[in-house]
Amino acid sequence: MTTRRSVLCVPASEPAKVAKALAFDVDEVVVDLEDAVAPARKDEARTALGAIARRQHGTIAVRVNAPDSPWLLDDLAAVVANDAITSIVLPKVDSTDHIAAVERELARLEKEHGRGGAVEIQALIESAAGIGNVRSIASASPRVVSLIIGYADLGASLGRRAEASWQFAQDAVILAARIAGIQAVDGPLLTVHADEALEAAAATAESLGFDGKWVIHPRQAETVQDAFTPAPKDVEEAQGLLAAMGEAMSEGRGAVEWRGRMLDEAVAVQARRVLSRTVAS
Repeated sequence: MTTRRSVLCVPASEPAKVAKALAFDVDEVVVDLEDAVAPARKDEARTALGAIARRQHGTIAVRVNAPDSPWLLDDLAAVVANDAITSIVLPKVDSTDHIAAVERELARLEKEHGRGGAVEIQALIESAAGIGNVRSIASASPRVVSLIIGYADLGASLGRRAEASWQFAQDAVILAARIAGIQAVDGPLLTVHADEALEAAAATAESLGFDGKWVIHPRQAETVQDAFTPAPKDVEEAQGLLAAMGEAMSEGRGAVEWRGRMLDEAVAVQARRVLSRTVAS
């Protein structure tokens, strides 16, 4: 599974920023064709996707335009044509119909281009309808690998102030992701600062169960990456208890005691989650 502790979003219409982002130490770079690109520059930005090459570490996604936009089909064609791009971020996902329509088009384009690997879908949840349908969206297709909260548009949809509590939406997204067995990624703090507010937001997201968080400026990446990277002692503990459980299973023992703790599959699930955050894949 791809690690998405820190995800840096950068406008596709600014090649110098894209190049810098692709060299940056983040798990994933999202090249944005949607909100960060003016309508007059959509074609130019899309054409620039062809020059993007694979990263040595980490993955590349593209935020395409919304399902009801006139640019989506051309966006999908450009993504499929470049094997360096492994997933799309689909904005304003309100229902499973949006996923199904994009899935059909991706399958057609992949066959047409002879692409080997399937393009994955990350669903951006940013409306009242999206929150209401989030469980069905999460399990709408095997291509859906993560849910992301888009706070700005979600706030506009709900008439909710930015400083209000968002835990109801965070909990809904995390629950849907866990039921579907996919990732939950927190949206960005809408500032460019790496300050105490960012530290607090990242720490809260990690404590709630998110797998990572978006950032909108490179200076924020280290703060977020650190928040979602387990401490060495936590890694050592996870490795040790999984080894103890593996040894017990090989010996046919059901109950496992390790360092004064009784271990079970629930503990193992959490340990595997810890180890999944140790390196980008």
